[in-house]
Amino acid sequence: MVMKKSFGIKDIAKMLGISVSTVSRALRDAYDVNPETKKRVLELTEKLNFKLNKNASALASGNTKNIGVVIPFITNYYFSTVISGIQEEAYNQGYNIILYVTNDDIEREKKLIENIATSSLDGLLISISSNSHIVEHFETMMRSGLPIVFFDRVPQQIQASKVVQSDFDGAYQATTYLIEKGYDRIAHIAGPSELSFTQERLRGYLQAHTDAKVAHHKEYVIFSGFGQSHGFDDTKVLLSLPQPPNAIFAVNDRKAVGAIQALNQACIRVGQDFGVIGFTNDPISTVIEPNLTTIEEPAFEIGRQSCQLLIRHIKNKDFEPREILIPGRLIERQSVRSD
Repeated sequence: MVMKKSFGIKDIAKMLGISVSTVSRALRDAYDVNPETKKRVLELTEKLNFKLNKNASALASGNTKNIGVVIPFITNYYFSTVISGIQEEAYNQGYNIILYVTNDDIEREKKLIENIATSSLDGLLISISSNSHIVEHFETMMRSGLPIVFFDRVPQQIQASKVVQSDFDGAYQATTYLIEKGYDRIAHIAGPSELSFTQERLRGYLQAHTDAKVAHHKEYVIFSGFGQSHGFDDTKVLLSLPQPPNAIFAVNDRKAVGAIQALNQACIRVGQDFGVIGFTNDPISTVIEPNLTTIEEPAFEIGRQSCQLLIRHIKNKDFEPREILIPGRLIERQSVRSD
């Protein structure tokens, strides 16, 4: 029986007349390899049916092909969709993802970041917890040289690559839509005030009022948590005002659903006398009656592009930080009156 010859990196290098390190970098798709050289390497390895020993390659190159992903929640529809986008891009580029969940707790987040074994990761994707106003643990990790990209919930104080939806534009679009539909007393049930995307959505809400020359009232803005119960309680407070609003823009769909439940309980006709618009396009938005008008967040694309950006940092340590803004889309349903 004739045994098939097994080829190694040294054999490939000898055949092409180049160094072993150049072959290794070409197979890892490193940025500093001449494209023509890379093409020659790949064509020869394909012809010889050469299979790279990934474990040996990782040891030799210091690359593990593992990406860490830190998120506040795993059961949340938005974050599960983001993870799908991350996983799709990681798989296509030959990386694995390792998931870390903070349960939206700053202390757990700090401990997790401090204890992550950076030697087992090539890079890290992070969406910070809602009360994460402390950033020292992130700065310490970045000083270690580990490539990091923040997504969705990002710290404003840190100079790093970030991928977010355009919160300002989405909030501006939502509020303008309510104004165009004839609502003139629009409240905003916001998220925690310290979060950057809470501030951006508030800024979009306020700018829409300014541009449309519609008065807004300070008592119509309430900061609280992200849950359905928060939306219910915030709406009860708004309805108790001497002059209640006639529309609500909610920071997310869960809060908007809570608002609709409170309005239904008060026998207020949502979609006619009172308008409600959310932000996410969570599946719950088509379950609640009336169905919720919302701004759809590009969750999958945020995951895909944040992973793509991180891998660029991994392959090129000198790659400059950049911020990517991805727009949302208005989904019209029954919770806002039609023309």
